[in-house]
Amino acid sequence: MVREARARVLAGEIGTLLTVDCGYLQDWMLLPTDDDWRATSDEGGPSRAFADIGSHLCDLLEFVAGERIVRLTARTRRAFAERGGHPVQNEDAVAILVETASGAIGTLLVSQMAAGRKNALTLELHGTAESIRFDQERPEELWIGRREGNGQLFRDPQNAHPGVARFSRLPVGHAQGYQDAFNGFVADVYAAIAGEQPDGLPTFDDGVRAAQLTEAVLLAAREERWVEVPAETP
Repeated sequence: MVREARARVLAGEIGTLLTVDCGYLQDWMLLPTDDDWRATSDEGGPSRAFADIGSHLCDLLEFVAGERIVRLTARTRRAFAERGGHPVQNEDAVAILVETASGAIGTLLVSQMAAGRKNALTLELHGTAESIRFDQERPEELWIGRREGNGQLFRDPQNAHPGVARFSRLPVGHAQGYQDAFNGFVADVYAAIAGEQPDGLPTFDDGVRAAQLTEAVLLAAREERWVEVPAETP
């Protein structure tokens, strides 16, 4: 349904993109006794929550919106100075304000200390014609918001945009989800090896982009200012 959301946005069905409201919330680091190699800067690096899951949220936003984040500012939060007997220097949560290339503005909240949230990855885009929302924990549907009334769009290859139906690999009513996304990715990798050019296949540029955004978030939080993010990878 992420592909369907992207197709609707790129087809202009939501109108001009105005605002975005996104989040990626987990709770596996909620307690002071929760520990992981990512919590040590030597192994996990200077960023944890954003580098680990916030980078995926930004990738999802840019993929569906079809445009880049070009400016951002951020604030980070570290709840505990120590975990597992070692000091913690990277963040548990980060709040980000973003601006896209077209001028849309938005908020992103990323946390690994949101009690009760296991993998709450959500994306909501608001356009001049309609809004669209994807919830990763409800992967079979999209919420469509209109002034005259809201609706739900369920996975159905007969109603999908061209190029999207191929990702519907199970009969309607048989839920597809997280693992199926990886299956589709692997299939596209083999298609690329065979000489095809699958739409939306990740490349090394996407990895570089994640590093760019992570650096920008850390800089914005450290210096408490807006940071420009290059639209193109080096």
